[in-house]
Amino acid sequence: MKLVPRARQLPVSSRRAFLSGLAAGAAALRCSGSGSAEGATPVFLLPDPPQGAPLGKNSTDQVVLGSTGIRISRLAMGSGTHGYGGTSDQTRLGLEGFSSLLVESYDRGITFWETADQYGAHAHLNRALGSVGRQNVVVLTKTHAQTESEMQADLERFMRELGTDYIDIVLLHNRQSASWTEQCAGAMSYLADAKQRGVIRAHGVSCHTLEALELAARTPWVDVDLARVNPAGLHMDADPATVVGVLREMKAAGKGVLGMKILGQGDLSGSLGAAIHHAVALDCLDGFTIGFRSSAQLSEVQEKIAAA
Repeated sequence: MKLVPRARQLPVSSRRAFLSGLAAGAAALRCSGSGSAEGATPVFLLPDPPQGAPLGKNSTDQVVLGSTGIRISRLAMGSGTHGYGGTSDQTRLGLEGFSSLLVESYDRGITFWETADQYGAHAHLNRALGSVGRQNVVVLTKTHAQTESEMQADLERFMRELGTDYIDIVLLHNRQSASWTEQCAGAMSYLADAKQRGVIRAHGVSCHTLEALELAARTPWVDVDLARVNPAGLHMDADPATVVGVLREMKAAGKGVLGMKILGQGDLSGSLGAAIHHAVALDCLDGFTIGFRSSAQLSEVQEKIAAA
C-alpha cells in the first residue's frame, strides 16, 4: 500500500482558526435540497477545511492508545452504522460481504476493528480474522452487562463468537447515567480481573450523555473512552467545545481516547472533508471509527485523512 509522505503540520494558529471557523459554521448549519424531502436524511454543510500543507497524518498510522500500550491504526473499521437489535448496515451486507470488506480494510493498512454485541457482527469479524491472523488486528467490542455474572457470560460468549481466546478492548456500551460506575460495579470488577488474567488488554466505556462522559474522565478504571465528536455537534453529548474539553482532560490523564459519530451519523456526508479534517486535527483523539458499506467509501475517507 502506498502511503502519502508526511508533510509539515499546520501552525497552531491556523489549526485554531480552522476549529473556530467550524464552530461558527456549526451555528449556521444549512440543509441541502437533497435533504428537504419528507423522510429524507438531511445533509448538513460546513465550511471547507483550510488550504495549505496537510497535517501529515494517515489512516494507517500506528498510534499508541493512551497508556494501554496497544497500537492501533488511526482509523478503525466500524461495524455499527444504524446498529441495534443484533444488526447494522454492515452486517446487512451478509457474512461474506462484510467479512470481505474487513479483510480488504486490513489489506489497506487498517489494523483496528470496532464492534459491539448490539451490532451482531462478531461472526463477521471471526471469519475475517481467520484470513488476516488474529494477532494482526486489534479488536474492540462492547457490552451492556452491569453485573459480574452478566459480564462473565458476555465475555465468554464474545470470545466464542469471535473465535479467539482474548479480546483487546472491552467497553461498557452506551452509558448514560451520572452514576454508571455504581450501577456497573460488578461488570467493572470482572473486567479488571480479566485484564489481570490476560483475557482482555484494556477496558473502558462508551458514553451517550455529558454526565456519563464527565464521570468517565474522572474514573481511573477507564483505560479507553469512545466518545461522540464532530464539528457540528450532531448526535453528541454536548456542543463540540464542551465535549472536546472533557476529552482533553481524559487525554491528559493518560486515557486512550477514540472518536465516533465523526460524520454525524451520516448527516455530514455533504461536508466529508471538513468533518474528517476536524477529527484528524483534534489533539485529544488517538483514533476514530467510521462504519463503511463499500470499498469505495473506505477509499474516499482514507484519501480525505491523508489530505487533511
